[in-house]
Amino acid sequence: MIKRNTQLESYIRSVRPQFEDLLAQMVETPSISSDPDRVKDIHRTATLGMQYLKHFGAQARLVNTGGYPVVSGGWQVGKQYPTLTIYNHLDVQPAQEPEWRQEPFAFRKEGNRYRGRGTTDDKGPALTALFAARFAIEQGVPLNIRFLWELEEEIGSPNFQDALDQKKLIPRPDSVLVSDTIWVSRQKPAIPTGLRGLLSAQLSLRTGTTDVHSGLTGGGARNPLAELCEAAHACVDARTGRVKIPGFYDRVVPPTSKEMKEFLSSGFEVGKFKKAYGFRAIRTENRAQLIKRIWAAPTFEVHGLVGGYHGHGVKTVVPPSGQLKVSMRLVPNQNPQKIFSLLKAFLKKHNPDIRLENDGELEPFQGVTGGPYADALRKAMKTGFGKTPAFVREGGSIGAVKLMQRSWNVPILFLGLSLPEHGYHAPNEFFDWPQVSGGMRAFVEYFSQVAQMKKISRD
Repeated sequence: MIKRNTQLESYIRSVRPQFEDLLAQMVETPSISSDPDRVKDIHRTATLGMQYLKHFGAQARLVNTGGYPVVSGGWQVGKQYPTLTIYNHLDVQPAQEPEWRQEPFAFRKEGNRYRGRGTTDDKGPALTALFAARFAIEQGVPLNIRFLWELEEEIGSPNFQDALDQKKLIPRPDSVLVSDTIWVSRQKPAIPTGLRGLLSAQLSLRTGTTDVHSGLTGGGARNPLAELCEAAHACVDARTGRVKIPGFYDRVVPPTSKEMKEFLSSGFEVGKFKKAYGFRAIRTENRAQLIKRIWAAPTFEVHGLVGGYHGHGVKTVVPPSGQLKVSMRLVPNQNPQKIFSLLKAFLKKHNPDIRLENDGELEPFQGVTGGPYADALRKAMKTGFGKTPAFVREGGSIGAVKLMQRSWNVPILFLGLSLPEHGYHAPNEFFDWPQVSGGMRAFVEYFSQVAQMKKISRD
């Protein structure tokens, strides 16, 4: 077993300049998968990823799909040894928020902090895993380590299944480790064991052909924006968040008392949660209720209302059409297609003129908190960061996880390194060296644990 020794510590110190150089190259390539103007940057990022793997002595190639390619590669040290696949994504969110205090795609180092879009989500964690894997391979750990780097995670992984179906290029592993999640607090590592699913939808309503004067037609004309707002109110209580669609909660299973105890041990604090995300007020200040709401309960959110006049002042017109953009976070046992059917039936009865469009869906995921892989990960996180981790759930979604589970049916666990203050999906995103160095220790220990565990099970 590899322990936290002088050799590993020396390696971590020695590779810091190289880590920073590679991260800078990645950050300064704006791989925004949702932006059609960034196609060249996406392909350039994929090529960079492939080059990094080859430079580290691994095999690597691009796996083409119906969309952007997937980077696949790693080390095959022996067929008799188990194979671990590590998943990350290299595409990023847009960076158009006015709150940015620097150019988002210009890498900047400030002491132990690395600033720029993609540093924490998810390029920094991906490179951390890569550096750790090289050390483990050089130390002779009997484990085949492979990487899957996706370029479409931020748009729901629409073509990831295409890559998984190419089995000769992406072989089935014995287990998967995902490094794309967030801790609850820097003071204590967190290991997610579940992800919420996602159903996005657009509600469209057209009641006319052109803008009309509200003084001449108001009172008689239907207002599509007002009707869409009323439809949103019919779906969800805006103050409490309670979803009012009949049947929406039928299959929801609440967290067990054991899970809640683990959740509460995570270091979650209401005040820090509010500060990290800039909230002035939230729906509940009760710690247990808040944790349950953001990790283990479904939601209905309104993201945008399109239509009408958006210039300065007020233009007194009744618009002819409007569009409401919504989504629902779903928990284990909730099926996105079933929920879409419930929404469609509800809106048809409520306002039959509204046209509903499914804008994408991701299934929820439920992992494990016990067994040899969970035990190995618990030990690895303690080795890396000096503290026993808490098993939690994560309120976000990672589309690739459910696809890997369905395709491979192998254990999938999470070793995330991001923190709430890192600005995940937010302006002024950054990553930091303490998470990198601790992450390298954790990854190396996990590699050693998995290799040892498999070897024992074969004897």
